[in-house]
Amino acid sequence: MEHLLEKITRLEIEHDGLDPALVKRKNVKLGLRNVNGSGVVAGITSKGQVKGYERNARGNNVPVPGKLYYCGYDVEDIVRNVESGKRFGFEETAYLLLTGELPDADDLKAFTRELDARRSLPEQAMNIIRITSENDDQMGALHAAVSVLHKFDNNPKSVDIRDVTRQCIDLIAKFPTIIAHNYKVMRPGGHAGSPMVRPKSGVSTAENFLYMLDCDVPEDSAAHLFDIALILHAEHGGGNNSTFTVRTVSSSLTDTYMAICAGVASLAGHLHGGANEAVMNMMEDLKTNVRDWNDDDELNRYLEGILDRKFNDRSGKIYGMGHAVYTVSDPREIILKEKVSKLAEKCGRLDEFHLYERVARLAVRLIKTKKGKNACPNVDFYSGFAYNMLGIPTELFTPIFAMSRVAGWSAHRIEEIVQGRLIRPSYVSSLDDTYDYVPLEKR
Repeated sequence: MEHLLEKITRLEIEHDGLDPALVKRKNVKLGLRNVNGSGVVAGITSKGQVKGYERNARGNNVPVPGKLYYCGYDVEDIVRNVESGKRFGFEETAYLLLTGELPDADDLKAFTRELDARRSLPEQAMNIIRITSENDDQMGALHAAVSVLHKFDNNPKSVDIRDVTRQCIDLIAKFPTIIAHNYKVMRPGGHAGSPMVRPKSGVSTAENFLYMLDCDVPEDSAAHLFDIALILHAEHGGGNNSTFTVRTVSSSLTDTYMAICAGVASLAGHLHGGANEAVMNMMEDLKTNVRDWNDDDELNRYLEGILDRKFNDRSGKIYGMGHAVYTVSDPREIILKEKVSKLAEKCGRLDEFHLYERVARLAVRLIKTKKGKNACPNVDFYSGFAYNMLGIPTELFTPIFAMSRVAGWSAHRIEEIVQGRLIRPSYVSSLDDTYDYVPLEKR
C-alpha cells in the first residue's frame, strides 16, 4: 500500500500543479479573487455587508476603516444598544439575519422561547454522541451530530421555506448543546458514560452554553462578553468560504442538514476557522522564546522570524493579522479588544493583554515593511484570549465559531433558496492537447 500511495501522490502533484503563467494567460480568477485580491462578485445578498474600501473620484479602491452591517444595521450599533439595555443580543441578531428586520419585544420573546424549547437533543441522538470516538476532533464530531439529526426529522428533504426555517431555528438552538455534549464525551478523561449536562431553560444562548460546560450558572459579565463574541461571529457576508459553501450546496436544493454540514466542513479547514486557536498557539510559542515581553526589539526579531518561516509552525504567517477585506481596521476586533481589556484586568492578566497589543502594533509595521501590505489585527487575534480567560478549552474555539455562524449560514441558505439559481462556475483546462487512449496491454 505504501508504494502505491507514494506513486499516486507523486502523479497527483505532477499533474495537478499550476503554472502561474498559464493562470495569467487564461485570465483565471483563482480562488474567485481578482488580481488586486478583491473578491469576484458572484451573487447578491441582503444579509451581511463587509466594507474595507471606498471608491475615490478616479474610480480606485481606497482602504478605509472597516465596517460590518447585518441586514443594513451597523454591528457596532447592535452591540452598543444591546449593552446599553443590559440585554443578551445573539437571539436578536439571529432573528434579524433570518428575517431582515429587528424584532419587536413580543417577537423577540417568542423567538427566544422557541430556541429555548428546541435546545434538547433526541435521546437516540444523545446515544450516538456517547459512542466512543477514535479521535478527539470536535469539528468532525459536530459534523457527524448535525448529519444524525437528519434521521429525526419527519420531512428532512423539504425545501419549502416554512420547513427550512423550522430546521434552521432548530439547528441554531441545538448547536450549543451538541458542542457541549461532544466535549463532555471527548475531553481528556471523558468517556461514553460521561454525564451530560442538560440545557438550562429560561436563559440566553450564551449563558446556557457556559452553564453546560461548567455545570454552573456563569457570572453575568462573562456571559455578556461571550454573547458579544457570538454576535460578532454570526455573519460576515456571502463571500467567506463557509457561507459561500452553504450557498453553493443550497443552490442545488439539497436539504438543510446537508447544507449546514457543508458549512461545518468548510469551517474545519485550517485556512478558515482555526485562526483564534492558531493565535493562542503562536502566543504560547512567543512566551517561550521571548524573555522580555516589554522589549520591542526582541519581539520584533521573533515576529520577523515567523515571517521568515523560522519560528512557531514555520508557516510564515503571523496569525490574527490581516484580512481579505479589512486592511485599516476590523470593526469586530475593535469592539472585542475593549471588552477583553476589561476582562484581562479583572482576571489579573493585563500583562498578557499588553503583550497582545505590542505584538499587533509591531506586526502591522513589520508586514508593511517586509511584504508591502497593509494589515490590521482581525477579530480572531483577541477572541481566543477572551475564551481562554472564560475557561473555555482551546479545542472548542472553532466549534464556538460554528455555533455563532450557523445563524448566518441559515440566513444565507434561505436567501439562496428564495433566489433560486444553481451555482455553477466554469473551469478552463490546463492541458494543451488531448490524448489517444492506450490499451492496457500496451502501457
